[in-house]
Amino acid sequence: MNFVPFAAISRERVRLRAGTMYAALDRLEGEGLVETEREEVVDGRARRYYRLTPSGEERLAAETERLRRNVETATARLRSRHDLGTLGSGA
Repeated sequence: MNFVPFAAISRERVRLRAGTMYAALDRLEGEGLVETEREEVVDGRARRYYRLTPSGEERLAAETERLRRNVETATARLRSRHDLGTLGSGA
């Protein structure tokens, strides 16, 4: 399995300090959404690798769908405003 650094996954859009990230991962692990896959020491520092559990995959799919619907609603509202502005500008 290939491991991708967090910053690469987010395309540098989200930056987290290690303490913030590990606190979130600990919470997700406590909820059964991720699990530790393996641990190793790299350059004298502990490194832990996580993977989604089946419950985590379900939650991610549900959240992705929720966000998709939000984008769809926002896009429709923006189009509606644009269409109203276009119609109103010729009067």
